[in-house]
Amino acid sequence: MQGQEQIKEQNQEKSFTHINRRTFLLVLLMLVCLLAVSALLSYLIPRGSFERTEDGAIIPGTYLEGEVQGIALWRVITAPARVFVADGGITVIMICLFLLVMSGVFNVIDKTGGVRAVIRYVTRRFADRRRLLLCVVTLLFMCFGSFFGMFEELASLIPIIVMLALSLGFDTMTGLGVCLMATCFGFSCAITNPFSVGLASEFAGIPVARGMWLRIVLFVLVYAAVLGFLWLHARRIAADPTRSLSYEADRRRLSDLHLDADAPLSEEERHLARVYGIYFAVQLAVLLSVALIPAISGYAIPILSLTFLCGIFVVGRVLHRRMGGIGRGFLQGAVSMLPAVLMIALASSVKLVMEEGGITDTVLNAIIGLLGGKSPFLTVLLIYALILFLQVFIGSASAKIMLVMPLLLAVGGAMGLSPAVIILTYCMADGFTDVILPTNPVLLIGLSMAGVSYGKWVRFTWKIQLLIFALTVGILWFAVKIGY
Repeated sequence: MQGQEQIKEQNQEKSFTHINRRTFLLVLLMLVCLLAVSALLSYLIPRGSFERTEDGAIIPGTYLEGEVQGIALWRVITAPARVFVADGGITVIMICLFLLVMSGVFNVIDKTGGVRAVIRYVTRRFADRRRLLLCVVTLLFMCFGSFFGMFEELASLIPIIVMLALSLGFDTMTGLGVCLMATCFGFSCAITNPFSVGLASEFAGIPVARGMWLRIVLFVLVYAAVLGFLWLHARRIAADPTRSLSYEADRRRLSDLHLDADAPLSEEERHLARVYGIYFAVQLAVLLSVALIPAISGYAIPILSLTFLCGIFVVGRVLHRRMGGIGRGFLQGAVSMLPAVLMIALASSVKLVMEEGGITDTVLNAIIGLLGGKSPFLTVLLIYALILFLQVFIGSASAKIMLVMPLLLAVGGAMGLSPAVIILTYCMADGFTDVILPTNPVLLIGLSMAGVSYGKWVRFTWKIQLLIFALTVGILWFAVKIGY
């Protein structure tokens, strides 16, 4: 009854995962500008197309250029709605549903006292080992990305990791760093990532293990850089908490949690911690199963959405909460995330407008034309720049591989570059910027769940992004120099 009354009393409060209004307006403006630029380009450059294989790969030397023919205005205006029924629309729908489900689920967990109980339990266990926990969690999330290619799936854990960071004396930015940033950077430092190095190796006809030693070196260096960055940040805000970019919001969140580090756990808190501990253990098992079983790996988002959704109602029954209260809490959380659906639709619209304007291949052909006749290292840097450019419009690693990898392998071979160098270059360029580009839906989901504005996130991460960029360029120079 207590849990039921708690949900009822708090139904009108702000949901656990909500979108900061300034974040929404800023990202909305940036995405609308990108959409407008994409439409404008269709009036400035000619249409063009490559012939493609049955798998969608570009056939080198088949580019045909047409005339300049701008995209109709109504297509630009309706693009955010049409992305749901265009090619790849199912993926956009699944991402949106995943966001709504996870927001609703974590709102229920919060309203039933689960967030507070779990965090109180973990805080008491690791109160004297905060730095060790920071190292372990960061490494864990990087490994998820590097070995299993997880990124979107782990967005569901962001609220818990952020609140855990706050309870241990860190801030929201640290929580996002050990979860969102670490997973993304791990994805880029692909050791066995099936969605990047695995698929690219298949295209190149080489084993995934080819050249793995250098990818492991990259992983270690990036892990050290991320950990050093987070440690320095943690020391800075420990000395002066007001220097945190999320200081005011963090104070409110901690106040809402009513955490008392010295007070012993009540029997109800122990029960909640056990129940939700089992709940998250089951979800983690599902997460790993999806990553390790190829037959279902392509259905990760719908499977996780379904297990989280069904699981929270099972937990409600175990805790003797009424389904009506659980349902209302779920709907409140889901509704609070509806603005994020608009942001995801706008982000997806940029790619759609370029495709319908017929200029995607034109831009691609112009950039690829720069690759010819250059030194091997300069060719590698141009390939790096090409993938970075495509990142703005095509977030999917596998989609970009299908699009350009055959051509890049051919160009690299002509320049005396090994397939391992091309694959390494692709992996580096494909993922690191995923946590800074506003067209990436996962970044929008993560920032929305954490209540952090895009501007603050850029201010927090731009230094580590520059450091990682310099590090990757150095690794590529070394790879070309030794004939990797």
